[in-house]
Amino acid sequence: MSFSFLFSSRAGRELADAWEWYETRQTGLGYELRQVIEDTIIRIQSNPVQFPQKRKPYREAKVDRFPYLIIYRTEKKNKLILILSVFHTSRNPRRKYRFED
Repeated sequence: MSFSFLFSSRAGRELADAWEWYETRQTGLGYELRQVIEDTIIRIQSNPVQFPQKRKPYREAKVDRFPYLIIYRTEKKNKLILILSVFHTSRNPRRKYRFED
């Protein structure tokens, strides 16, 4: 059974910023990023525990072709995946799990 998903406001901002950055560099590249992110989310939905749990209760799914991780946690009771960050891998790793900003 597949899980539904929800983006946090932080993850939504990060994705929008990444889309804009790539799209200004090359027309269509932002859309390619979005498609790769969607493909990764589909993989997460099909089996949320397939990706490593780097820090409880969070898991990290590496995005193909782009330097991003999708950081998420699951609510098994509600069959929900909470996407907390679309994290660029060149950012300071100490900020990876600071979800309040």
